[in-house]
Amino acid sequence: MNKPIRRACVIGAGVMGQGIAAHFANAGIEVLLLDIVPPDLKDADKAPMPNARARNAFAAGGLDKALKARPAAFFHKQNARLVTVGNTDDDLAKVATCDLVIEAVLERIDVKQALLEKLEKLVPAHAIVASNTSGLRIVDMLKGRSDAFKKRFLVMHFFNPVRYMKLLEIVWGPDTDPGVVSFVKKFGEDVLGKGVVFGKDTPNFVGNRIGVHAMMSTIHQMLEDGLTPEDVDNITGTPMGHPKSASFRTADLVGLDTFAHVADNCFKALENDEDRKMFEIPAFIRTMVEKKILGNKTKGGFYKKGADKSISTFDPKTLDYRPKGGDDAIKNATKAIAKEEDVKKRVKKLVADEGKAGAFAWKTISKSLAYSARRIGEITDDITAIDDAMKWGYNWELGPFETWDALGFVETTDRMVKEGVKLPESVLKMKASGATAFYREDGAIFDLVKGAYSKREADPRYATLPVLRKGTSPVLKNDGAEAWDLGDGILGLTFKTKANSIDPDVISMIGQAVEKAETDFRGLVVANEGEHFCVGANLFLVVMAAGSQQWEDIRKMVKGYQGAVQRMKYSTVPVVVAPYGMTLGGGLELCFGGSAVQAAAETYSGLVEVGVGLLPGGAGNLNMLWRAMDGVPEGAQLNTLEIVTNTFKNIALAKIATSAEEAKQLGFFRKTDGVSFDKARVLVDAKKRTIGLAESGYHAPTPKAYVLPGESGIATLKMMVDTLVAGGFASEHDAKIAGKVAEVLCGGISGASHECTEQELLDIEAEAFVSLCGEPKSQERMQFMLMNNKPLRN
Repeated sequence: MNKPIRRACVIGAGVMGQGIAAHFANAGIEVLLLDIVPPDLKDADKAPMPNARARNAFAAGGLDKALKARPAAFFHKQNARLVTVGNTDDDLAKVATCDLVIEAVLERIDVKQALLEKLEKLVPAHAIVASNTSGLRIVDMLKGRSDAFKKRFLVMHFFNPVRYMKLLEIVWGPDTDPGVVSFVKKFGEDVLGKGVVFGKDTPNFVGNRIGVHAMMSTIHQMLEDGLTPEDVDNITGTPMGHPKSASFRTADLVGLDTFAHVADNCFKALENDEDRKMFEIPAFIRTMVEKKILGNKTKGGFYKKGADKSISTFDPKTLDYRPKGGDDAIKNATKAIAKEEDVKKRVKKLVADEGKAGAFAWKTISKSLAYSARRIGEITDDITAIDDAMKWGYNWELGPFETWDALGFVETTDRMVKEGVKLPESVLKMKASGATAFYREDGAIFDLVKGAYSKREADPRYATLPVLRKGTSPVLKNDGAEAWDLGDGILGLTFKTKANSIDPDVISMIGQAVEKAETDFRGLVVANEGEHFCVGANLFLVVMAAGSQQWEDIRKMVKGYQGAVQRMKYSTVPVVVAPYGMTLGGGLELCFGGSAVQAAAETYSGLVEVGVGLLPGGAGNLNMLWRAMDGVPEGAQLNTLEIVTNTFKNIALAKIATSAEEAKQLGFFRKTDGVSFDKARVLVDAKKRTIGLAESGYHAPTPKAYVLPGESGIATLKMMVDTLVAGGFASEHDAKIAGKVAEVLCGGISGASHECTEQELLDIEAEAFVSLCGEPKSQERMQFMLMNNKPLRN
């Protein structure tokens, strides 16, 4: 299995098929997307030629939906050029050109069997055939197929939305070639950036088996305890280490029809499951599905937003909507618990709560833990498979067994035994052996099948900062940041501020880290931890200084950050920045200072300062413009104003790139910057990139000067903004901010076009920033942002 997958076919252009096709295209793979011919075609459109458009309507419609999807299915819309559409009547033979075929057709065994029968006659001998089924058994799908076909068939179960959900479940049949399984695992991890979990050929595999049980258990417990959907969501969201959408808001996102379908499949297929009754859909949900109250897709599910923006809740008792409410005691208790940042401590506090929240949490968590333990040996042999499936497929912060450890393995097990919660013999034997946790600090993990700890060799590609750091203390440290020796001659700089925001301590440490790297190391990596890479400057400090008219302090802070970014830019050793998640304002300016960027594919970047009444103040105007100018060959006859105008639009409109690929297209990242499909690999990839630069004769760039348009350019850009104001699309204050941006990018108010050095532009930028800080409306915007955007609060 050494032939790379260059071309794939996805059959079925529904939600999953279009998502799979889009993500394969994101990975640079050509995709043939097929679906059936629409059954209601007019007679004139039934002939294959010249009516391909009509006959391909279902597949073309799937591609169109993927292009319009929010959140976006494609990293950039141009990736859709890799997808061609067709239909299974006219184009199925084209699978002969494909290396991988994935079927995502109707979840009916007869439909899949008929398709696989056709595919066996058409696919090339080397091609792998996979199903995206979420529950049908491989042995049933492959009835009648040859041994040779069975050897290269398996299940590749993606989770929706495919681009964003890390989980890929791989399930193989009794005849699948182990080499095929290994190849697909490597392809899923290295090419698609997925986290692979191996499951057994059982209904709903791993993630949905545990996840649907947890959800159904929660619903039944709510009805038994007399709680409301609001109560449950207050408990099962952040306090439990689950997504903020919790239980019922998540169901609204997924769709109640989809959720009910998966639960019904479990109930029908799991005849021997001791908890089968738990998968039975309650009557009130059945009523909701019948009435097409399906969630967000029908603008109403468990919750519905009214015309006045008020939220109503579907009442399981009255089967009608009522004003959103809930138990105040539960709301207050869970709100306080949610403030705990350490998820292990947070879950422990929740279960320890002596009110209704703690009681409900314990009942649902204990059932889920016990059920997960009882499934070992049936759906998988590995507790990490269940934990990873729930983290990657359901966005839980902790998997069931990690939660068990967080609550305390021994005391939690004792409590479940005392209360009559059914535990498998393997867990009881584990406790009797003296084990105190599923996961030991030395990396060993308890194997419930073998009844002993086993040491797992960690994949070095997924090493975290604590793993890479050498020694017991950082090389450099202050209250805002620290720098550690990451080995191989690489220094690693990490922020420690709230949301990794930039403050004077961080600014100071950037300069110190660059200097230390130049003297004692051969490169520097800027890599942070937490949900987001960097949300920008600490706005609280700017607001406080502006409120007390400390203009010189603001000027000093701005020039300090400009200097830090430029210090990185002209370092004598390579500096690689490793962004992910939100990389906004000063966070993106930090990336501009790097010799290179190694970004997670899911990096959301932009210079958004205008939204808070300011403009970029950390050399962002300079470096975004200079980066655009650098792409112009020397001697080319080009109107500089065109480049200035494009940069102006990016800044003045606060454009945000919704992927690292889009950031390249907008000029935020270089075309040569690296992208890691799996965020977990960004750190190691960035370190490797730094070493590569250091070993290939790295030299710092040379400062440049460019001719900028001057006052004529400023007038042109302001005229554009005035048009927006006249049309009601921008306010007078928006125009004032945009005018300041124009002045900076055009080289200041200094007559005709002229050559401008970097320092001259930095000085203009700093003065423009300070002047906007003095504007009352800018101060109002900053204060509003602080009140309404938690990550930016101090």
